[in-house]
Amino acid sequence: MSYIGTPPSNAFTSLLKQDFSTSATTGYTLDHAVNNANDIALFINFVRQEPTAGYAASGTTLTLTSATASSDDMYCVYLGQALQTVNPANVSVGTAQLIDGAVTSAKLASGVVGDNTPAFAAFQSSGQNIDTGTSTIVTLDTEIFDTDSAFASNAFTVPTGEGGKYYISASVRADASWGATSQFNVSVFIGAAGDNGLFVSNSITASTGNSAAVSGVMALNAGDVITMRIYHNEGGTEGLQAGRYCTVFSGYKLIGV
Repeated sequence: MSYIGTPPSNAFTSLLKQDFSTSATTGYTLDHAVNNANDIALFINFVRQEPTAGYAASGTTLTLTSATASSDDMYCVYLGQALQTVNPANVSVGTAQLIDGAVTSAKLASGVVGDNTPAFAAFQSSGQNIDTGTSTIVTLDTEIFDTDSAFASNAFTVPTGEGGKYYISASVRADASWGATSQFNVSVFIGAAGDNGLFVSNSITASTGNSAAVSGVMALNAGDVITMRIYHNEGGTEGLQAGRYCTVFSGYKLIGV
């Protein structure tokens, strides 16, 4: 059968009823919290009482205008109940219960969303001499930040439980000791001994102030040790230009990849 408006209900709801044991008093306790007197229908000796005029109700407190007698018959029917704040059971709230925009980053615990850690950055504060023909670990004596205290002795060690994909960046800058045609490159290695080169920059002609840089995404396991190295084969000792924006090593863990 067709109809206009709200579909008719195919079920019925029973209202809650509470019987009272009466005495010579005006105060009683309700089994369920209510907002006000209009949320219940109160009957004394089968006569419905006038809300507010005959009684008041708030929360679980029911107060009568006149005291009852122990022989009175009194009951109420709950027409509405006050909403109460309760904690939902564990694992009972899903995406269907959340409206768009209800969850903001400010309401999320640190590390749940948008926290690319572990993360580190360190630079060389004083120059370093680099011997020829040797892949040399770059000295990085000043930390800019180190969220998990995982950078030490010129190397980053992936903390326990923090394996994953990391973005790593390394750069060095030549000082005035290099010849006009000297060349060098910078690389990133897994392993303190430098036996597993991950990526290496192109060779750069080392005029004063020229930089070599390399960066990329690395799949790392907990305990992996990452170092930054420089190599040249110019037959002598050459130097690096120190400073926060000259010789720098940094990285951070990627989220969701």
